[in-house]
Amino acid sequence: ENADPQKTAFLLRKAWTLYSVTPLYGFCRGRLRDYSRLLSAFVAAEKQKGLAVEVGVELDIKVALSSLAELRGSELDQAALLVQLSSRSKASSRNSEDKLVWSGWFCSMFGDDLSENMPENFTCLPLFLTHGAERYTSLVGSWFQKTFDCCFRRLAISPLNLSWMVAMWAGCKLDRAASAVELVFSMPRLSQPLDISYAIHPEDAKALWDTVQKTPGEITQGEVDVFMDCLYAHFHRHFKIHLSAAKLVKVSTGVASAHCDGIVKILHSQYLPGVLMLLTELAVSQIQ
Repeated sequence: ENADPQKTAFLLRKAWTLYSVTPLYGFCRGRLRDYSRLLSAFVAAEKQKGLAVEVGVELDIKVALSSLAELRGSELDQAALLVQLSSRSKASSRNSEDKLVWSGWFCSMFGDDLSENMPENFTCLPLFLTHGAERYTSLVGSWFQKTFDCCFRRLAISPLNLSWMVAMWAGCKLDRAASAVELVFSMPRLSQPLDISYAIHPEDAKALWDTVQKTPGEITQGEVDVFMDCLYAHFHRHFKIHLSAAKLVKVSTGVASAHCDGIVKILHSQYLPGVLMLLTELAVSQIQ
């Protein structure tokens, strides 16, 4: 909750691809400048092999690593680590601004389950979020894996977790007019792909959740099930379609949106820590 909205604003309204990361071995926060140089040299070396090159344009890639001290949940959490790749065309002047081409950040928000029993020399930042070209994600991931003996895995989001997200986020109070709560379902076993989009007015979704939730601040699987069953029943009443037989693939609310492929967009700074706490929990469960 101590996150400075101005310092974290760049994290909002971008589509972030999620990964889980095993603990980093031998990582030292005091060597970020050295790591920036080493990663920059690695990217340049791979570029000479014909990788990570924009066709027809010669670019110099600069790497910057920095701490986001505001993004941590507890004393056991490490501060978030931001990695940014910027490009400057060789034809441009020295005074021209570098163009940010890729961002990624390691994060732990209340990741106590993994960090409290961690041996010395290991740094626990289980959630990794990226925005930018896949080739840069691959290069940065390769360098971190080789340098700190860690492992990256794409973090998918199950329909069960998506239903938790839409229930939690639909019940949040927002200080401005919120967009509709939307659920997207994929219909299985059809010869042609078919998606169904189900939009609910945010005030109606919140009113439904308020009637379902028994104890404010606490959420149970039973409450999430009742919430979803009510939405399914309403849809069936009007369209005679059983959504419970379909696969939930995406949810969107005024707080955030999430896709089953592990792509998340955080929309509201007030709920940034809460969203990251949930994503950290998913990342930790995949590692364990």
